[in-house]
Amino acid sequence: MAEYSGCELPEDLWYDLDYLWARPGDDGTFTLGMTDPAQTMAGRVVAATFRKVGTYRKAGRSVATLESGKWVGGVPAPFDATIERINPAVEADPGLVNVAPYTDAWLVVLRPENLQDAYARLTRGPEAIEALKAWIDKYRLQCMRCTS
Repeated sequence: MAEYSGCELPEDLWYDLDYLWARPGDDGTFTLGMTDPAQTMAGRVVAATFRKVGTYRKAGRSVATLESGKWVGGVPAPFDATIERINPAVEADPGLVNVAPYTDAWLVVLRPENLQDAYARLTRGPEAIEALKAWIDKYRLQCMRCTS
């Protein structure tokens, strides 16, 4: 796993190069969550509300809303998709996003309308890691994890 400015950047994930990571499933779905830099920038997450399972979302439309003491923001779908599952653990304990952003605190599972389009909107490998490092530098972040 790459690390930069205290931020964990798993090299096996796909990224929207803004706030989200995506892990493809064998069934054609993608599990999405917030990146370590994004959770740091947001601050301690205190509330999470999700769109209903079965809801279709166009790329850029919110699949969830997260709230911290300094920020309220939508979690945008990186591609046109239907929400298949939401994470009940994050719904019950939103602060989990700050503790385990790449594991227990996944947010939603999406089924893309078009699998090729979904992959075309995401980036991985060295190109993604370099873009995320530039994002970290742009916002002058030093990642840290909150305790739950």
